[in-house]
Amino acid sequence: MLGTQWIVKTLKEKGVTIVFGYPGGQIMPLYDALYDGGIEHVLCRHEQGAAMAAIGYARATGKTGVCIATSGPGATNIITGLADALIDSVPIVAITGQVPTKLIGTDAFQEVDVLGLSLACTKHSYLIDDAHDLPNILEEAFNLANSGRPGPILIDVPKDIQLANLEYQNYLTPPSLKIAQNKTQLYPILPDDIKQAKQMITQAQKPILYIGGGVGLSGAISELRSFMELTQIPSVSTLKGLGVADINNPYYLGLVGMHGAKAANLAVQECDLLIALGVRFDDRVTGNLNEFARHAKVLHIDIDQAEINKLRQSHLGLQGDIKQVLPLLNQTVSIDNWHKKINQLKAQYPTRYDHPGEAIYAPTLLKTISERKSANTIVTTDVGQHQMWTAQHMCFNHPQNFITSSGLGTMGFGLPSAVGAQMARPNDCVICVSGDGSFMMNVQELTTIKRKKLPIKIVLIDNQRLGMVRQWQELFFNERYSETNLSDNPDFLMLAKAFDIPGQTINKKSQIDTALDNLFNSKGAYLLHVCIDELENVWPLVPPGAANENMLDRSCEE
Repeated sequence: MLGTQWIVKTLKEKGVTIVFGYPGGQIMPLYDALYDGGIEHVLCRHEQGAAMAAIGYARATGKTGVCIATSGPGATNIITGLADALIDSVPIVAITGQVPTKLIGTDAFQEVDVLGLSLACTKHSYLIDDAHDLPNILEEAFNLANSGRPGPILIDVPKDIQLANLEYQNYLTPPSLKIAQNKTQLYPILPDDIKQAKQMITQAQKPILYIGGGVGLSGAISELRSFMELTQIPSVSTLKGLGVADINNPYYLGLVGMHGAKAANLAVQECDLLIALGVRFDDRVTGNLNEFARHAKVLHIDIDQAEINKLRQSHLGLQGDIKQVLPLLNQTVSIDNWHKKINQLKAQYPTRYDHPGEAIYAPTLLKTISERKSANTIVTTDVGQHQMWTAQHMCFNHPQNFITSSGLGTMGFGLPSAVGAQMARPNDCVICVSGDGSFMMNVQELTTIKRKKLPIKIVLIDNQRLGMVRQWQELFFNERYSETNLSDNPDFLMLAKAFDIPGQTINKKSQIDTALDNLFNSKGAYLLHVCIDELENVWPLVPPGAANENMLDRSCEE
């Protein structure tokens, strides 16, 4: 069969039912094979949108997302999506067309060294220069995307390789040589390490669970919640860790870091044992790294050895699958005085929703949406103030229900990732929370929503500003507001109407309940355009370079 037919065959064997992409000259042979190949193709209106839709699909399901683009500008347009997937450890396989092998290196039309460009933003990349290698590379790519720490894989396929007519079955590697998938064999845990870890937990007087995205990637949600229930060790979450912890646990403190809850940050700063689970010690979490949990010993568990001791030296580092390791640490602990302190912090620094006047207060709006949404609702966001408000004030029962660009912070992420999530889970409600700056970056995907008749609910929080940048300019750049005024944005309702998407605009608190009725009762896509005060800020905020206990809060504005 043709190389492209083998690609489609392999995709189906890997359980791929939906791919996202945009056709072009050097990938046309694959699109010809897709025409009647039995896989649904979603035509996104920009290759970056296709990559981010694949991310949304992968994060909403735990499966591998697949995106397709042509050579040259098509391939370069997916680079940002690949970088996003790499930093957030999302399994993606991207297939790009390339000029025929004999033209590579000649500056042919739409030729770009996508292999070279992708090396810094993929887990692994391939340029196929021999059609005989196609079967094994496809097999290896899917295995790599999901083995160990997940990540994006790029396969660059020249046009002549796509059209090569071979008996590909003859070139498959024997199963014995394929990548091992047994995590128990890959990451053996030594009994002495488990004994030492349990001793650290038993001896601690003020332990904290520092929960990252790796827990959800490991599928260790039930193990983590059982551990929380048994030990009653207080816990905090990173942005990508939201949805993992049992939010009803009395000692769960919420988001930690730059915009984390005040009680969460103060507890971490006081702890004497930091149990770091699938985390990177990211700068947006730690603030001043030298001051982060400065009194604590560190027990770090991660499947990626490169993360252990990378930024913070661990007293004990365990490379392993958290799903397997955590049950080995189950035990009861006696930390009554620490519980009293945690309760004191929660009582002293509650989340505030008091807000004067008639204007809509975004945290209250998002809290109300959170209370009204169903348990299986998926929320995607773009990046900026609305993203932080969503993380602070909405609750999620599973990490697959909160999809945001955590590590790369990609504006324009929310809408295409919502497309991917809705395609993945057509029976669940998908809400895209966006800002007026981010929304315009991939607004073309409204066409994808229209074409596929996707019932995505869009909550567009509009302050006519590039909000987070404006906030920093106010606080750290002497109110020199450089290029953050977005008051010339289009009429968003009229824009949505052009894509057959109905909606309404609200600007007063009294309008919220009726507007949310309309949003949730709409059978198709809907745009709720929410106008808020341009000077509203996200609090708390740890200033750059500061220790996490030195948070600015709403008192700055009062």
